[in-house]
Parts: sequence; structure tokens; C-alpha cells
Amino acid sequence: MQVPLLDLTQQYQSLKKEIEPAVLALMASQRFVLGPPVAQFEKHIAEYHRCQWAVGVSSGTDALLCSLMALGVTAGDEVIVPTFTFFGSAGAIARTGARPVFVDVDPVTFNIDPAAVEKAITNRTKAIMPVHLFGQLAPMEELMPIAQAHGLAVIEDACQSIGAKRRGKATGQWGDCSCLSFYPSKNLAAFGDAGVILGNDQKLEQRCRALRMHGEDRRYYHSMVGGNFRLDALQALVLDIKLKHLAAWTDLRRRHAHIYDQRLQNIVTTPAILQDNDSVYNQYVIRAPRRDDLQHHLQKNNIGSAIYYPVPLHLQACFANLKGQPGDCPVAEQACHEVLALPVYPELTDDHINYVADCIAAFYKDN
Repeated sequence: MQVPLLDLTQQYQSLKKEIEPAVLALMASQRFVLGPPVAQFEKHIAEYHRCQWAVGVSSGTDALLCSLMALGVTAGDEVIVPTFTFFGSAGAIARTGARPVFVDVDPVTFNIDPAAVEKAITNRTKAIMPVHLFGQLAPMEELMPIAQAHGLAVIEDACQSIGAKRRGKATGQWGDCSCLSFYPSKNLAAFGDAGVILGNDQKLEQRCRALRMHGEDRRYYHSMVGGNFRLDALQALVLDIKLKHLAAWTDLRRRHAHIYDQRLQNIVTTPAILQDNDSVYNQYVIRAPRRDDLQHHLQKNNIGSAIYYPVPLHLQACFANLKGQPGDCPVAEQACHEVLALPVYPELTDDHINYVADCIAAFYKDN
């Protein structure tokens, strides 16, 4: 049996009759940049998160960058970010000229540690960027009072957590804004790169809309220097069709995760979802002894897996100038040697999941 980490072909076949006529109609219109498809998707994705607005942009990384720019983050500022996350979180901070300040994560959820955040605040700190990792929200009820006490902006990196909730509040309802990615591996997947910024402050919305169009307030009049962060109409059209199915897909991810939880308990450490959280399981990430040997065993048995992430950001070569050292963030550093993501996409069957679980059980029984 073959079980890839992700298989989007089945999803496409199920939506083919919806997507292809819409794409052909768009091609006939020859209107490919922004326009009605983007406006419609922005409306629907904002409603999905109960936010006042959404600004479609070119990728999740550009959503982070545009948000930082809109909030005035610039050279000389510091932004606190977890070291255990995708590179785009810190890369966007660095591109503004600001300094990413890396902090450790919680050993149970892998999300940012509020105590570490508070210790990292200086007179140069401008913002906090909590990452809602693997589909589960960070402890926003602890982070927001810290930010408010120090007058800091909060940018939620929710690129892996579309629709996830904590204490009944979805991402986008906590910080100044929230950023989503629709990269093909995400729960809501575009036909390429795409992203969105969610929020409730109208002035921030205006700045984000201007910044995605080179800082344009009206045609060829620029009040600031922005970028080309526009969302293509094709991506918005596809995403709007898929959005109608997202809740059902999320339920299936949760079901698959529950089966894994039952099958893998007492074999590896399964994901711990806090009682206050509704995870959307962008990834199902276990902690496993002899992780690399296990991954090789799964590969030999035609099972896909991935390591998110092998190197924490404070030890990445491009940030050597920040003087990060091994031991600075011990929880994250240990996680980098133990984590392994298993297939969890909606189209998996029970046979697939049980095959994966059987292979993992067999590895530890024989070793």
C-alpha cells in the first residue's frame, strides 16, 4: 500500500466539475488580477473567521510582510517570534529591516512560550508574532495582556491554522491582524501561492490594501512604498469554491487524528491539543524516539512523512549575525530531533491510517 504525505489529485477530481467551468469563464474574461473573484473571496473568508475584513495577497509570507509594513515595523525595531516555525515568519521580519528575536516554545504544543516572550521584550520591541503551529492556536489570552501592557502590535501567523479556535474565538479575532497561507499543502489549498490578511481595524485594512498595490491610494498616487502583493483572480476563484468544503474537510482531519491518537498511544507521543483549542490539524506531528530511523522505515513501506522542522530558526546560517547558540532554546532544539508529520489529509481511508499505525507499531516492536 502507498500512503503519500499529501495527495491533492483526489480532491481535484471531486471538485473538477465546479472548478473547470469557472476557470474557463475567467479565461474568457481576461481579467486576471484582483477584480470580482478576489472581492468575493475576501468577503467569504472574512465571514468564515467572523472578521470585519480580509485583504487577499500573493502568499502567506507576503501577508506577514505586508502586515508588518502596515503596522510600521521598520529598521531598528524588534519583533518576537518563536524559533520553531517555518522560515517565512522570521524572513518577513528581516525583510522589513527589523530584528527577529527568537524565543522558545511550549514542550507540549510547540507554540510560543508566553513567559519567554515577556523576558524578551526590550525598548526596541515593536510587535509579537505568535505562530499557530500545526493547526492549534497559541495561548492568545496570555499573550494579549503582555502585548497591551507594553504597547506592542500582535500579528497572528495563522498560515497553518485556518478556522482554528481557542476559547471559541477564531484566529483573526485576537491580534491586530492574522495572516493565512493557501499554499497547496494547506487545509485550504490554492493552485499555487496565495494568502490573506484578516482583521477588524479599518485603518489597518486601508494600509494593507494600499501596500499590496505599491502603496497606491488611487491610480498612480503613492503615499507610501509598498509591494506587489496582489492576489490573482484565478487563485481567489479556486479558493472560493473550495471554501464551501473546508468545514467537512476539517472534520475528516479531526477524525483521522482521533484514529491515530487511539492507535499510537503508548507507542509515540501524539499531538496534545489543549482543552481550550479546536485544532484543524494542518499537520499531525508526533514525537518519536529514533525519529530518523522511523522515517526511513516508513519510506521503505511507501508511507510519506516530513520533518517540520529540522533546524530551529535561531541556528539558521542566514541569522548567524544574531549570535544564536545551541542551548538558547532547548525545547525547540530537542523537538527538531524528534518531530515527524504523518499523513492526515481528508481523502485518507481507514485502511491507510491503520497501515501507517501498523508500520509504526512494528518498527518499535522489532527495535
